[in-house]
Amino acid sequence: MGGDGAPLLELDEVVAGYDEVDVLRGVSLRVRAGDVVSIIGANGAGKSTLLRTVFGMVAPRAGRIRFAGDDIAGQPPVKVLARGIGYVPQGRCNFPAMTVDENLQMGAYLRRDDRIRSDIDALYARFPVLAGKRHAAAGTLSGGQQQILEMAISLLLTPRLLLVDEPSLGLDPRMVEVIFDTIAAINAGGTTVLMVEQNAKKALSVSHRAFVLELGRNRFEGTGRELLENADVRAHYLGG
Repeated sequence: MGGDGAPLLELDEVVAGYDEVDVLRGVSLRVRAGDVVSIIGANGAGKSTLLRTVFGMVAPRAGRIRFAGDDIAGQPPVKVLARGIGYVPQGRCNFPAMTVDENLQMGAYLRRDDRIRSDIDALYARFPVLAGKRHAAAGTLSGGQQQILEMAISLLLTPRLLLVDEPSLGLDPRMVEVIFDTIAAINAGGTTVLMVEQNAKKALSVSHRAFVLELGRNRFEGTGRELLENADVRAHYLGG
């Protein structure tokens, strides 16, 4: 899709961590409305902590976080969610004993309108793999199918920005392609995406912009193509 230059999310010199340890040590980034933006880096660089801090699960110790021009630093997740930021965490977080349809209904728990059923049906049309499994327990789906379900659940609150943490983790190569196609389709539908991903080459190939974190600090930034072609990034983060 590609953004129009207007920053939807802004982080300025954000410091955050757990207990007495700072994991983010002054991270700054901009996410333009309409973009897919990837965060890559080695394990322990602070990538997932960055998403958790934006979503309010980790309180920043310093710095500024603005969404659509408003300060959201330190707000609890339910308020961040209500502002229009969705979050698909690492791992499978659905209700495994409940059906796919029941999981989708749970995803609309903040809504009080009469369009929930029609919106769920629209998601089935958008993600046919879920339509064929609507009456199956979520826990019986494959890892890739569960990842698609997680993203579909998040879309029921029509987020302006979707945070996605390691969407391809543990999936076979065929499902990795499906997941990235799904992310591209979500973006094409008008949702801005900020993604943490260990498959750096694939992430950069679908990203409008990307950032490399190293030990909780900005190391590189640029378009996905620029970072794919950067010799230092290739040598240290893309396997040469």
